[in-house]
Amino acid sequence: MEKLKDNHKIMSQQEESVESTLTEETAPESIEEKVPESTEEKVVELSASQRARIERNRQRALLLRQSRLQSHPYATDALGNRIKGPVREIDTGAGFFIEEDNEQNKTEIKVIHPEGPVIELDSLFCENCQKEFMDSYFYTKFDEHICDSCRSDDEKFSLITKSDAKKKYLLKDADFDMREPALKFILKKNPHNQRWGDMKLYLESQVKKRSIEVWGDEDKIEEAHEKREQNREKAKQKKFDKKVKDLRLSVRSSLLKKDNVAHEHVYGEEMYDSDEDMYSKTCKTCKHTMTYEKM
Repeated sequence: MEKLKDNHKIMSQQEESVESTLTEETAPESIEEKVPESTEEKVVELSASQRARIERNRQRALLLRQSRLQSHPYATDALGNRIKGPVREIDTGAGFFIEEDNEQNKTEIKVIHPEGPVIELDSLFCENCQKEFMDSYFYTKFDEHICDSCRSDDEKFSLITKSDAKKKYLLKDADFDMREPALKFILKKNPHNQRWGDMKLYLESQVKKRSIEVWGDEDKIEEAHEKREQNREKAKQKKFDKKVKDLRLSVRSSLLKKDNVAHEHVYGEEMYDSDEDMYSKTCKTCKHTMTYEKM
């Protein structure tokens, strides 16, 4: 029995050696035959439910990305580039939506800062109290060396409107704007009516200096005031006398000649009154005088 077992083992070993030699010889062919089978692409067909699930996941990812961009409109990607958020829709209340384009609707607001005073190397001293200061309202607006503490003195450093300055100091528009250096002013809303134009407020001390430059001294300004007042009184008296004359003629209607034809004035040469700064024309027939001012 032991011999038979030994023979059986020997036979099996021989068969294994034969098979091994056969496999070594046929190995290249078998490999070549198996390669095309392994390289063949297997096409996997997806079902309708799987495709629907993939589409739902894709739409959910897109919505999640849009919501993140809306909550963080200045988000950036991994490279640091800015990611533009989605366009927002605005309900107009008329049954449709409009898209808000932030890039096109942007309006640049230009902030104009007032120019600060040029501070020289020498310190600034107030002309009234002789105290040193760095900056003040009057120095910025009117270029006057007056500190803010002395600014509250309305008697010395009062402001005056342009119309009042022309009446009080007998100045013209050219004396304010055209004569060098032009007088500085500030603009304020009209207290009588906000819809009217802004008032120009000048520093009265500067206006007074300008009037002295134009007229020479204060005495001449007073003389001009008196002369204008006399001319004004004469004009009022003349106007009153004319009204009295017209009233007398209207009472004595028998002396008047009825004339239904409208009277047309025929004015003569133009006359200029330097004291009043006014122009006048007189009718040749009825002696009517028309006064006017040229701008």
